[in-house]
Amino acid sequence: MEKAIEILKKNNYKITKQRTDLIDFLRKFTVQYVSINDIADYMRSLYPGMSNNTIYRNLKEFADIGLVEYQEKDKTLVKYQCDFSHRHHHHFVCKNCGKVTELKACPIEFFADQLPGYTIEGHAIEVYGLCADCTKKLENK
Repeated sequence: MEKAIEILKKNNYKITKQRTDLIDFLRKFTVQYVSINDIADYMRSLYPGMSNNTIYRNLKEFADIGLVEYQEKDKTLVKYQCDFSHRHHHHFVCKNCGKVTELKACPIEFFADQLPGYTIEGHAIEVYGLCADCTKKLENK
């Protein structure tokens, strides 16, 4: 929480009760994504009049300053930043349990080497499969 508050202050955001409650909830999701609907339900349980706009705006601001990461698939998912010192990273996502594991290496140079003369403006890489625990459970069936 201290690091998140420090990042908010550094980026000139007010430290409000709503923001700290949102961060406190998101901190439970460092190794798994949570849906924005679940976030909204939680925040509305604390603040019944809170609008979708307020929730989405805060999440967007959190993403802009590196507090959360987004995943766009069937629906928008969010997770709390797992490594503040290394914002640029990629993930392995277990398709069974949803566990997210940070990948330390970035393969962008491998792709850049295959694209001479091209300008790469960004990338996002996620690898999907079964985590070690889910693989082990499947093998023991």
